[in-house]
Amino acid sequence: MLGAGGWVGGAVVSELRKRGRHVHAIYRSTLNSWLSESDDPGGVIYTIGLTADFRNKPLETIEAHVSLLSRVLQRPRVDTLIYLSSSRVYTRSTNTQETAALPCLSQDPSDLYNLSKLTGEALILQDPRPGLKVVRLSNVVGLGQPKTNFLGCLLDEARSTGQARILQSPKTAKDYIALSDAVRILIALADESKERIYNLGTGKNRSHLEIATWLESHGIFVSFSESKENGITFPALNVERLTSEYGELGDPFAQKPF
Repeated sequence: MLGAGGWVGGAVVSELRKRGRHVHAIYRSTLNSWLSESDDPGGVIYTIGLTADFRNKPLETIEAHVSLLSRVLQRPRVDTLIYLSSSRVYTRSTNTQETAALPCLSQDPSDLYNLSKLTGEALILQDPRPGLKVVRLSNVVGLGQPKTNFLGCLLDEARSTGQARILQSPKTAKDYIALSDAVRILIALADESKERIYNLGTGKNRSHLEIATWLESHGIFVSFSESKENGITFPALNVERLTSEYGELGDPFAQKPF
């Protein structure tokens, strides 16, 4: 398990151990040692990556999403690997099928993340080993949410003060998935799957207004800034490939926020 110190990676490790399965959890401090080992690495789930700080760390972003992945793929006997990409790669597209051609703008700092993830995907999908696969994960919701993204920061403020202020339009909408569903599907895909690339989300966008309503139902006062923007609505994620194999996923906002 590469990236075991991260939120999603740590949750995968915990679930595998609950199921009584042996897990070799690799952290940043043990990564170089693992790369130099000659024993069979077994099935690899690659959750290493940057999130909100990628705009300020372009070189580290490329290292995490591409260069390090290349080193892992060159390690002997890596026959099974799940590469955690992101549904953010669809930002400029209206087609969110896994086979769609995706536009990017290299001079836009926001697109560096997308380009790095797509390059990592290309390393996986152009490799002839059938056990190497890509998962484009949407926005994850769950306990212990890190403060490095919109929802995590919002929940931290709500937990600390009993109220939260959203600085974006209430119309802004994204796809979200429960952490428990994300972990369950990642493990299932690592064990066996029909395809080599999947979108992993619910296929239903949730607006900031809906998130505010969710928080208010749990006693949190939510306000919005006086932003005049119309809001950004990401294209609805196509999850037909996923649901045809694993069924519909649950409502990520059916759980308590903390």
